[in-house]
Amino acid sequence: MVKIHPTAQVHPGACLHHGVEVGPYSVVEEGVEIGEGTHIRAHSIVERGTSIGRECVVGPYAVLGGAPQDLGYGGEATFLRIGNGNIIREYVSIHRSSMEGEATVVGDGNYIMSYSHIGHDCRIGNDVVITSYVGISGHVVIEDMAVIGGQVGFHQFVRVGTMAMVGGNSAFNKDIPPYTMASGRPGRVFGLNVVGLRRRGVPSEVRKALSRAFRLFYRSGLNTTQALERIQEEVEPYPEVRHFVEFIRTSQRGVCPWSMRGEKDE
Repeated sequence: MVKIHPTAQVHPGACLHHGVEVGPYSVVEEGVEIGEGTHIRAHSIVERGTSIGRECVVGPYAVLGGAPQDLGYGGEATFLRIGNGNIIREYVSIHRSSMEGEATVVGDGNYIMSYSHIGHDCRIGNDVVITSYVGISGHVVIEDMAVIGGQVGFHQFVRVGTMAMVGGNSAFNKDIPPYTMASGRPGRVFGLNVVGLRRRGVPSEVRKALSRAFRLFYRSGLNTTQALERIQEEVEPYPEVRHFVEFIRTSQRGVCPWSMRGEKDE
């Protein structure tokens, strides 16, 4: 059974699956699809081209699928695709793609806290935590299990690697490698996310290999090409190590440099 509050406006052309609830004064536009058991709280707007998966909660005053903030956008048909089990808190805004036929994508099991913004053409993975007031510009990629602190800003096309831990009040114009910790303005890497790796059940031998790879890349004095070659020659090629290497190898903006904070912590 679908529950729609009498004050809500749901277009007849929207598709609402079993168990969907739409709260007071919310708006659901034509062509929207909302999966089973998802709740749209009061005063939220779900615009055309948006699909939301199962068992999501959308907080009050959220705006999902708004037009991209891109001066080159001319009203083309674009999309926002949100997966299952997401919590999207109050006043969050997520924009659809700026390119015809393309989509901004949010995966499964993410926790997106109040007042955060996800711009057009972003790719957000699974089990990501985005804390309040984060600003994510267009075309940013955030991989699985990353944790983003409050009031962080990301430049367009930046990538955040798997299980990265990003400190609050920071600004990034370069990529953050997977399994690392980073903060600052501009952002710098200051260590390996050992606590996060342990909590996620990554075996100790893999953690040791990542630590070795991290030190070769950031602490050996080698240039990027030399460091990656040494990692491939000397470090056990666990999938996590291979991902660390490939992420850096394919970076278009370059990765965040080392922070002196890491030396002080040691």
